[in-house]
Amino acid sequence: MAVLPILTYPDPRLQRVAEPVIDFGQNFQTLVDDLLATLRVSAHGVGMAATQVGVLQRLVIVDVSSKANIKHHGLQVLVNPEILDWQGFASGREGCLSVPDYIGTVIRAKKIQLKAQDRHGQWREYAMEGYEARAVQHEIDHLDGKLFLDRLVSKKRDLMLRQFI
Repeated sequence: MAVLPILTYPDPRLQRVAEPVIDFGQNFQTLVDDLLATLRVSAHGVGMAATQVGVLQRLVIVDVSSKANIKHHGLQVLVNPEILDWQGFASGREGCLSVPDYIGTVIRAKKIQLKAQDRHGQWREYAMEGYEARAVQHEIDHLDGKLFLDRLVSKKRDLMLRQFI
């Protein structure tokens, strides 16, 4: 497994739209492992999209299990993810490994119904809510060439320098 360099804003490659995954062979499996390794060594990271390392494939990894007292599905490798339904809205603070020095307030769906393939191509459906749903929506945005900066409630009031502790 290799740790891959993460693209950071304003790199224009972060605005590119990812292509569906159709080949789940060894090269793809290596990419999944490398993305997992990259996420694990990244401070504060709970998710990562392949586009954040310059690979234009519809692949995201989300693992919010390190956060206390939240519902989650554990480590998720989501390939060709698609939100089928959503409910409610909530605002919350988000950060991003591709925008490492800032956090901002973004409105997201409270609950989502998600369809995605696993790393071997099998289709699965998930009902997600709260922080996990927010993280998945954030990562899917990356696949569509969007950053949380594009969804800020107010660009003047809701972008803040991250305070590292």
